[in-house]
Amino acid sequence: MLFLYNIIIHIANFLLKIIAIFSPKIKLFVEGRKNVFQILKEKIDPKDKTIWFHAASLGEYEQGLPVIEKIKEKFPTHKIVITFFSPSGYEVRKNNTLADVTVYLPLDVKKNAKQFLRLVHPEMAFFIKYEYWPNYLNELKNLKTPTYLVSGIFRENQTFFKWYGGFYRNALETFTHFFVQNENSKKLITQLGKNNVTVSGDTRFDRVVAILEKDNTLDFISEFKNNKTTIVIGSSWPKDESLLVQYINSCSLDVKFIIAPHNIKTEQIQQLQNSITKKTVLFSAKENQDLSQYDVFIIDTIGILTKIYSYGDIAYVGGGFGNPGVHNLLEPATFGIPIIIGPNFSHFDEAIKLVDNKGCISINNLKELQTAFTMLIEDTQLRLQKGKICADFVQKNKGATNSILNQITYKKNQ
Repeated sequence: MLFLYNIIIHIANFLLKIIAIFSPKIKLFVEGRKNVFQILKEKIDPKDKTIWFHAASLGEYEQGLPVIEKIKEKFPTHKIVITFFSPSGYEVRKNNTLADVTVYLPLDVKKNAKQFLRLVHPEMAFFIKYEYWPNYLNELKNLKTPTYLVSGIFRENQTFFKWYGGFYRNALETFTHFFVQNENSKKLITQLGKNNVTVSGDTRFDRVVAILEKDNTLDFISEFKNNKTTIVIGSSWPKDESLLVQYINSCSLDVKFIIAPHNIKTEQIQQLQNSITKKTVLFSAKENQDLSQYDVFIIDTIGILTKIYSYGDIAYVGGGFGNPGVHNLLEPATFGIPIIIGPNFSHFDEAIKLVDNKGCISINNLKELQTAFTMLIEDTQLRLQKGKICADFVQKNKGATNSILNQITYKKNQ
């Protein structure tokens, strides 16, 4: 089976090079991997002590941040190596200040795995949430490298739990310890005979709690808000925006709107701006403007949404009308803001719990969106109550990072 898997990866590599001619994103995926081994040779000496973290994309990187930061504090003389699979992670965080080396993960063939691990020679390896690359995992096992899964999630529909999943089940033998988010994940992995598992929770809670301690001031957002009730729309997609724009255009209440779309391509931003009938300004055009005079602020840049949530009275988090579903709810939740989302959130445990606890409202159509917004705008007490539910939920679920660090310390001292 491993032989067949390697053939498939080689075929995929060939096809990706062809697709890269027509797709800018795939071009980044292919071109970004060309010089990885040369970069590793230049930045890592054979005598260096290293620790390796792998994240599929940006979300997993953000999820692993608390652990990376604590590990860096605990092992200050080690070099931190971070790898990404996806361009959407690497291109955004390639210049992060935590890692000594940040690169794409070469495709999972045996030759790449051997060369990568020979050059990096990590004393510990961490995989964040998921991504189980058999050749890398097998080589880590051969090298007897302690390997950990951080904030892991297991579901019944994963290949591990199918009759044909033996190949991937064998890859799990690599892990020194599984740190999973919930009891259901522990139950599933235990059914495979794995007892080296701890329900540590989700490290994203620790990351968003830490945000509260940072300076989240944005003077231009304060100027725009002008002490008025403000709705922050984060990570919106066209399906979200088709409803939101109808609401914004028809809203007669004294409310400000900030929209931070998931996609900030110029033509899509322009289309969004043109569809709004209220006075609208772009982040890229904010200079020398009296922002307090505008009703809608479109954020056509990345990296500041978290701080913007701190100014919100109500949040709408996008993605809930698509697949796999809603984006990160924890950032607005940590600021004590009630949240509205679309109907597709069943893959996200925190969304399920926040909806069940009534801190978050799921809507299916324009009428439900209008009802939810109007209710939260007009009823200040209800808005504060739902916001408190969100903030309390985040605080009650922090602590995963310390749980993981304690276990790692224990393992290392054996």
